[in-house]
Amino acid sequence: MKAFDFTYFSFSVGISGIVFIYIRSVNLDLGVPILQPPQPLRSSPLIEKTISNFTILLWTWPFGVCSHIEKCSRLLGIPDCHITIERSWYSKADAVLIHHFDLYGNPKRLPQEPRPLSQRWIWFNLESPTSHSVQSFLDNRFNLTMTYRRDSDIYTPYGWMEVLPQKQNVTIPPKSKLVAWAVSNWKPDSRRVKYYEELKKYLQVDIYGRHRLPLPQDQHLSTLSHYKFYLAFENSIHEDYITEKVWRNAFQSWAVPVVLGPPRENYERHIPPDSFIHIDDFPSAQGLANFLHELDRNTTRYESYFRWRSWLKPNGPTPWAFKFCKACQALQASLVQYQTIPDLSKWFK
Repeated sequence: MKAFDFTYFSFSVGISGIVFIYIRSVNLDLGVPILQPPQPLRSSPLIEKTISNFTILLWTWPFGVCSHIEKCSRLLGIPDCHITIERSWYSKADAVLIHHFDLYGNPKRLPQEPRPLSQRWIWFNLESPTSHSVQSFLDNRFNLTMTYRRDSDIYTPYGWMEVLPQKQNVTIPPKSKLVAWAVSNWKPDSRRVKYYEELKKYLQVDIYGRHRLPLPQDQHLSTLSHYKFYLAFENSIHEDYITEKVWRNAFQSWAVPVVLGPPRENYERHIPPDSFIHIDDFPSAQGLANFLHELDRNTTRYESYFRWRSWLKPNGPTPWAFKFCKACQALQASLVQYQTIPDLSKWFK
């Protein structure tokens, strides 16, 4: 293995950090980038409506699980929308929020009544295309996309970075263990499991989850907080698909995420370059294991992965109510382009 040049690495991280600050200015109140991502292909005239009395119909509870609907004025500081699960409001709703997972590939699960004039259908999906594909029957039906992708109409990431008003002192919680991984969807042929099988030859990894070490929900973060590193291995690799594995399991437990997912440059559009370790930075799993052992022995180098916390705060994942209110916020734009998505099945890949 080629020797790791830490001097060059530190310089690169420093320069990348400056670039990150420049391109990732954040709206502190709304938790979204000030520089909005480009919009997908759309067309049609503009419709204007006052910012009041918008009604959003939740066609289903996401994953069939009821959740608390909170006021958007409290969550986002915007005028409240009327958000309801009652389908009797269909003919009067300004928008219908349709959760992709709950369609189960069945067009009959979509609203079957004629769509009221100017009503917008919002396609809501936080799962990857690998997990839940998008069928062609969804083309030319929706007006707005609401996903984790930055080029969505309503950008709804799993998490985001908030710029702190002033620099903070950083105190890293004590760590007594090295590497953890919490996983329930165990597929032996998946890239992440194959990588783990190679990594464990050189490094002890404590695995939590189904048929593994127990990880009670009320002890989730407290358990992971004992570890220096967390394997934030995504179950599929797609642009911007950076999930709670980073935002919750790693960042909220103050473990350094070791990521397997989209390329490093995609991660750096969301999180600081010195906040994570990417498996692609190493020629082999053995090379990664050697580097983690080296960081374990060198406190100064390990702590360098927390310097970003002096000026940034990770936020997310957020409750469902926050996501519903992001849809409310989008509807309240003074000018809303009424548009259709002709090729949703091709766009979301």
